[in-house]
Amino acid sequence: MRINPQQLPQSLKKGLAPVYIISGDEPLLVQECCDQVRKAAKKVGFDERELLHAEHNFDWGLLLASAGNMSLFAEKKLIEVRAPGGKPGDKGSKALQEFAALASQDLVLLLILPKLERSQLNSKWVKALEQEGVLVQIWPVPAQEMPRWINQRLSAAGLTAEPEAVKILAERVEGNLLAASQEIEKLKLLNKSDTTITVSLLEHSVTSSARYSVFDLIDRALASEADKAITTLQGLRSEGIEPPVVLWALAREIRSLLEIGEKLNQGQPLARLVRIQKRQPLIQSALSRLAPRQLETLLLRARAIDTAIKGGTGHQSPWTGLLELTLNLSGQRSV
Repeated sequence: MRINPQQLPQSLKKGLAPVYIISGDEPLLVQECCDQVRKAAKKVGFDERELLHAEHNFDWGLLLASAGNMSLFAEKKLIEVRAPGGKPGDKGSKALQEFAALASQDLVLLLILPKLERSQLNSKWVKALEQEGVLVQIWPVPAQEMPRWINQRLSAAGLTAEPEAVKILAERVEGNLLAASQEIEKLKLLNKSDTTITVSLLEHSVTSSARYSVFDLIDRALASEADKAITTLQGLRSEGIEPPVVLWALAREIRSLLEIGEKLNQGQPLARLVRIQKRQPLIQSALSRLAPRQLETLLLRARAIDTAIKGGTGHQSPWTGLLELTLNLSGQRSV
């Protein structure tokens, strides 16, 4: 069964399914959906939870081994698999289809994937899992829908806001739902008198942490101004900006560079691909020094940072990874 995030709470109230696939590229919504599944599972006795990171060269046999390795002290088990690549390959496809046959009320799979393309949605492994459970498809919030989304979030936080204030906030976060959510939390702390959020209060909230911007970080990295980019990164950290916000901006830009580079090679003009004129030389500069293979490597590093942020195993802290990623995007080697 395929549902959207808004339908998930009602679906969970009807009972826990053996399989949940959470698919999408919006970190905030993905995290919230996963939290809902975990909470529902915990509520009905799933005290054991095992986390598997299905990175490149992952041994999919571990999934089936985990399914057969129930704890002596827990009768129910939640297996969480994070597969940032989204393509399990032949071995993974086979293992997931085998797991679909094993899934039961005492064994639940939570599979976290990026946005699935149509070919993936029609694959045997997705169909096998979907037949046993629930596929939650998460779509980006379009720019024109951001004010409505922000209003809903404000309402859920017990806040109301002037239409102009909502519009300003929507423009500021530029589609970043995680950044919008953090701004709303900040507004909740600032608005202690339980009054409507005005433009003045919003501007105070914005200026209190606007000395450094993730968008400044991106522009300086694209311009190969490594020192300025690192200073901006350190400023973001000191002002309490969360690593997922910075990673979102860097990963989005890397993906954009790959896409623009491919279309340039097909003969499409840069002016059509990058409509903001002042950004055109920045994009051109970055593409002149970063080959597609290098950009793909940077995306893999971004995925490793995402794993570190989510508590995965590894020796690097998220901020160290972000520092190296920023240097690499600036055309410099890692420290």
